Amino acid sequence: MMSFVRFLSRLLTLLLPATLMLLAGLAVAWCTGQADPWCWGWPAMLLLVPTGWWLARRDFLHALWMGLGGAGMVLLFCALAAARMPDPWAMIGLLLLALAAAGGGALLWQRRRLPACVALAAALLLLGFGPARPISSQPDRPVLAVITALPLFWEEGGAGTRRDAPIVTLLRSRFEVRPIDDVRALAASGAPVLLLAQPRPMTPQALVALDRWVRDGGRLLLLTDPHLRWPSGLPLGDRRRAPMVGTLGPLLAHWGVRGGAVRDREIRHFLPDGRLLTMAGMQPLSSGGRQEVAVPLPLRIGRGEVLLLGDADLIDDRLWLADPARPLDPRAWSADTPALVAQWLGAEMPDGRRWMRDVADVRLGLRSALLAGTGWAILGLMLLRRRSGRNGMRTKSENKLVKGGKNG
Repeated sequence: MMSFVRFLSRLLTLLLPATLMLLAGLAVAWCTGQADPWCWGWPAMLLLVPTGWWLARRDFLHALWMGLGGAGMVLLFCALAAARMPDPWAMIGLLLLALAAAGGGALLWQRRRLPACVALAAALLLLGFGPARPISSQPDRPVLAVITALPLFWEEGGAGTRRDAPIVTLLRSRFEVRPIDDVRALAASGAPVLLLAQPRPMTPQALVALDRWVRDGGRLLLLTDPHLRWPSGLPLGDRRRAPMVGTLGPLLAHWGVRGGAVRDREIRHFLPDGRLLTMAGMQPLSSGGRQEVAVPLPLRIGRGEVLLLGDADLIDDRLWLADPARPLDPRAWSADTPALVAQWLGAEMPDGRRWMRDVADVRLGLRSALLAGTGWAILGLMLLRRRSGRNGMRTKSENKLVKGGKNG
């Protein structure tokens, strides 16, 4: 019985810190839904340093083994929860961070202060430069015209109070954004790209002008929503409120676009490359004789290009941003929406993030990570037991006897 209790306690010394690291990082990652190994960076740092210090009383390799086990559990969870492998550099970075943090703590116990400081400094550098950096503004930005009834440039209901919505803040890093009221002013604006998001009803002359601008070579991203769910404090019928339904039916019919049944709920839509859009009240669109529905739907109109989406709510920051104060930081995104919108408009943006796909994948990732971590801890006990010898795996009473013998 005593041997089993001793085995269990030794097993927990290797497994419990790694499990706590996995769960602590998951609490951070759950805020955005990202399966990014760097979400576990600070939990790894804060847990592995004191755990490495404590395990170094047994053996230095115990600390490293525990750190590798924790990083391995996280990487396995990320791969299964996102149904795709994590970014290779993030994988390498987390492994190095775990080794540096656990090793630095162990070196502190051994009072090897200089190597410990070097290891901990390396871990902090990895934390500082490893995760995705906030998006910086480009010097040469093309003009982007925006026509919308959505409150993207002002406080809704305010007396002309200017305030950029988070999606506009991000677009300004890639474009010189110019809001305009009349589509007939497009030619004079010199903008080669137009974002048309849930506009107010247009006159037939304005629709003709828009069609002509596209056919002459313009690039258009059109967001038209059949059931707008964008929250508004204005009463129904207020002219300042954005239209509840799309107003471009005649133009879409002229272009041969058909709408399907509205999906009247919030959905997480994964593109074929794994990038994520969160939409609400979305209407699938198709054109010509094609039955398949593309998101977005591409059209060639004359010499121009049109990308169509049957949802305007997707640019609402409540559907893609976990922290409204950090629209330029990809680590605060809960979907790839801003990067995709910028790319659809012709800008270059960082690659997509990895996302937890659904609850079943998260459960599979957790179960598999815990099983793998348990197996790794058992393997560590078997391999390190011989190396530890009498100095590495003693009980507290045995350590006291050895210390007493040395003092005697």
